[in-house]
Formats: sequence, C-alpha cells, structure tokens
Amino acid sequence: MTFADFGEPEIPDDLFECALLLKNNCVGLTTEGGSEREYKMARKKLMDDPASKRLLPDFVRFSNDAASVRSALSSVASGSGSWAIRRGHVEDSFKPLLAFLESGGGAADAVITEGLDVYDAPAVQAFWAKALERRSTDPDGAVTASSTLLEEVCKHIIEDSGATWEPKWNVPKLYSEASKVMNLAPSQHQEEVFKTILGNCQSVVQSIGSLRNKGGDAHAGGRSRVSFKPRHAALTVNLAGSMALFLIETWQARIETKKSGDQ
Repeated sequence: MTFADFGEPEIPDDLFECALLLKNNCVGLTTEGGSEREYKMARKKLMDDPASKRLLPDFVRFSNDAASVRSALSSVASGSGSWAIRRGHVEDSFKPLLAFLESGGGAADAVITEGLDVYDAPAVQAFWAKALERRSTDPDGAVTASSTLLEEVCKHIIEDSGATWEPKWNVPKLYSEASKVMNLAPSQHQEEVFKTILGNCQSVVQSIGSLRNKGGDAHAGGRSRVSFKPRHAALTVNLAGSMALFLIETWQARIETKKSGDQ
C-alpha cells in the first residue's frame, strides 16, 4: 500500500492526463508500487468513455483491481530483468490510447463508437477500434481498417436482410447491394437533392476503397504506392465511421418500422 491509498486520489478531468496517470500507475504495479484506489478510479473514468475504453490495454480492461493487473503483467515476463520487459510492455500498450487522446479524439469518435456498439456485430466494433488506434501511429493501417469496417457493415446488413454476398465483391459493390436493401441507392429516388446526397455517399465509399488499394497496408503498392499522413488517415477514419453509423442506423430504423407495421 502506498501513501496515496490513505487519501482520496486526485484523478485529472482531462482524459489524456488520466490515461497518463493510469499508465504510470500500471508501471508501478509491475513491481510493488502503484496505488489500488488510484488505479480503480482512473480506470473507471476511462472505461466510462466509449472511445477510450476500446483503446485501453486488455490487461486494464479485464482487471478490476491491482492484484489482477500484477497477475496479468507477471505472465509477460518473470525472473531476472523481467521488470524492464514488463515496463516496456505497459508503455507500448498505452501508446494507441495516448496518441488518440493527444490528437484530440473525443466527442465525434464517442458518438460513432456508441452507435456501432448498439449493433450486434463484434467484427464491426473490432475494425472501428483498429481504425481509431492506428489513426495517428499507423496511417496506412488506419486506411485499411476503415475500408474493412465498411465491408463488414455492408456484409452484415446484406446477411441480416436475408440476401447473400459473394467473396469477390469489393467495397463499392458491397455498398451498392446494401444500399439497395435499404432504399439508399440514388436510382431509387426521384428528388434531386436525395439523389445528390446518396450519390455523394456512394462516392465516399468508393474513394475509401480506392485509397485502400492505393496506399493501405492490405496490398503491395509498387512504385505507385501512396504514403498516407496522419491527417489523411484521420479524414478517412472519420468518413468511414460516419458512413458505417449511417448505414447501421438506417438499417435499424427499417427494422423498427417493419416491426411497427406488423403490430
């Protein structure tokens, strides 16, 4: 027990500072240091934020107390020189969360995260988490995850509608089929304003798929490969997240409408 355990620890309101505090506390927990109460309070604050929760290291997400953290970290390394290895593991594990919070990730990401969480599709949440995690530290990987996120959402909606998709279908084709299911295809509308908006949505999805092929880490690019900057990845991730949320909310609204009509 440390001195901090005798009083109420002060947990920063700023999520980045809170994450930094939690990281340093976990470093202390790799030995006999750290604070039980500080750990629990900082962990709770970050777990209550949907976007931060998804980027927390697994040894924090699944450890309710200091003893559980020590047990999880002891499996990383033991014996002579193990402290340095465990400390390095903690430092590396917190990098995605700290990079995300330092870059200003917050309200918009949280709204999308909460919306995607409602949809019962673990793969969708997993690729969104990857896109967020890699946005600042691995732009190429973030672009790939963004494209895959849209693939997963479209495939799930097609399957949930009772239709099937083919493995050879790319992102634009998957989106085209999913949009037809939900009456989102531009050709399904007469009003020019709706045709324009839905056509732009189609273009966004097609562009994200093209970006993945041009510079994402899913394929070798050769001499024409494009190297993305964090700002490019941030734009791609935000667009993909917004489109994914729009598709899911539209699909859920159609389901609710159908249920109401059946009653």
